[in-house]
Amino acid sequence: MTFKAIFTGVLATALCSAAFAGDIEGKVSGMKGHSVVYVNTIAGKTFPAPKEHPIMDQKGLLFVPHIMVVQQGTTVDFLNSDNVQHNVFWTAVNGDKKAGHNLGTWPKGDKRPYTFDKPGVVPLFCNVHPDMSGYIIVSPTPYFAETDDSGNYKIKDVPDGSYTLVVWHEGAKNQSKPVSVAGNTKADFTVSK
Repeated sequence: MTFKAIFTGVLATALCSAAFAGDIEGKVSGMKGHSVVYVNTIAGKTFPAPKEHPIMDQKGLLFVPHIMVVQQGTTVDFLNSDNVQHNVFWTAVNGDKKAGHNLGTWPKGDKRPYTFDKPGVVPLFCNVHPDMSGYIIVSPTPYFAETDDSGNYKIKDVPDGSYTLVVWHEGAKNQSKPVSVAGNTKADFTVSK
């Protein structure tokens, strides 16, 4: 087989693969701050849990980052970087109080892992410092993005198909809308309280 034949075959395969996935991009407006946009549950489809463990730090008496989005099945490591003890707890996941959990209290330098198997919004709190709060948004799919400071987002490599797109914004009502992906697709949201 010649180099030209191999190159042509590789190029054709790449072009065919590219034709079956696209990016969803758009803008979330209406309120200041970052939003999370994700493709909701896809019937009959499951995704392997990511191997890497993102870190939710407690630093300067804040949850850092304030908002974290992860795929369902992800193990998050909760780290204490402050010179005081911290606690991490949540009263519910997506309103389900049975999914509430308390990781306990631990000193500087220690971390505690937790695997988020249920999709939805996880409001984080610290029993030791009641002013501390943060959020973990657990997406049921690997197709998600956090907006930039201007509200723009891009979810890359979404397979062609019909989905429900969800937007979450702190203090706003969740919204969803149907979206059909056939190559690159645009979807904007306006959020409100």
